Order: sequence, then structure tokens, then C-alpha cells
Amino acid sequence: MVVMVLDGDAEHDVFELIGVSDGVMRARSAFQFEVGEELQLRLVDGDKVTTQRARVRGFAGPVDARITELELL
Repeated sequence: MVVMVLDGDAEHDVFELIGVSDGVMRARSAFQFEVGEELQLRLVDGDKVTTQRARVRGFAGPVDARITELELL
């Protein structure tokens, strides 16, 4: 699955998906988002493309390998 952040008409491929479980997506990113920030995502899984809102729930792991936790809304 490919996860892209939508910004108007632009799509930004900024996440490396680690996994999804119980409505929480875990992904690595070079970008630092703020806890509580809401993002509009485009999820591409083969031929299936969906748009999903997500809220940054928190972070896990050391700063140099931080995983962003996104709560799917």
C-alpha cells in the first residue's frame, strides 16, 4: 500500500507504511508532524484508491527512526 498526503491538488509521498491495526496506521516519515494535526491521505492498494482523513496520534521509537502513529478518522 502507498500512502500519500494530499495538499490541495498535490500529492506528497512522505510515508513509509509499517502497518495498520485497529484503526491506527504506523509509518516512518522524514517530516515531523504535530500531535493532533489532521492530514488528508490518499491510500493506493493495487487498483483500489481511497481518500482518508487521519489525525497524528503520537510517535514511537527513537528520534532517528521515529514512527508516526496516525489515527484513521
